[in-house]
Amino acid sequence: MAHYNDIGISRELDWPRIRKLLKIGMVAAVLVLIGDMMLGYGVSDAAQTGLARRMSMYMHLSDTGLFFSAFLGLIGIPLEGLCYFGIYRLIRDEHLAHGFRSGILGILIFGGCGVHVPCLSTVFVYRHLLQAAPETAVQTTMRFATYFLLPGTVLFLIFYVVLCVFQIRAFRTGNTPYPRWCWVFCLPVGMAAVMLLKLFPETALRNALTAGWISIGNFWMCGGLLAMSGKAERKAA
Repeated sequence: MAHYNDIGISRELDWPRIRKLLKIGMVAAVLVLIGDMMLGYGVSDAAQTGLARRMSMYMHLSDTGLFFSAFLGLIGIPLEGLCYFGIYRLIRDEHLAHGFRSGILGILIFGGCGVHVPCLSTVFVYRHLLQAAPETAVQTTMRFATYFLLPGTVLFLIFYVVLCVFQIRAFRTGNTPYPRWCWVFCLPVGMAAVMLLKLFPETALRNALTAGWISIGNFWMCGGLLAMSGKAERKAA
């Protein structure tokens, strides 16, 4: 066991496995993006305000569509989280690696069932309340979201920040085999680039893409690290 560290992973980088995980992460990001775009492909009603206006852009999707959008995230988000272990294996410093791993575990726990599915559930609840009791639909939906969506979202965001901070620190301090500038292949950069679309006039396509900002961020991160893996492997040799 001398060639294993304290968590049972070989000290030698298994580049084929790391590349495989990054590729799977890209496929998972596409699955989640499809679900996100299914939900977001609509235009809000400018005659409404607040939650009602926000929800109006989702009313085009049927209950079956909501189910498949939720299901794709339920499968794809945990798969993305598992693929982060390919990045985890690249981090040399034990403190930074364990911090990044904590972020992975939080995203695995709260990403799909804690945020994505409750988000679709909130849309489902609002749609049916709007038909049954339009005068209380907004208030009841807000209570539902506060009780069942907000707690998971807060916890998810905490672990998301932890993951991003430790990943960026690891890359910028040279604690991976990648060039230091490869810190740009992280979730915040990819997500921020997508959200620049908010500066353009509202269209269904713009809303669909910005609804998938996290999944596009995942694709950016895994795709960029995969593209640079050959150079990183040569550097580590």
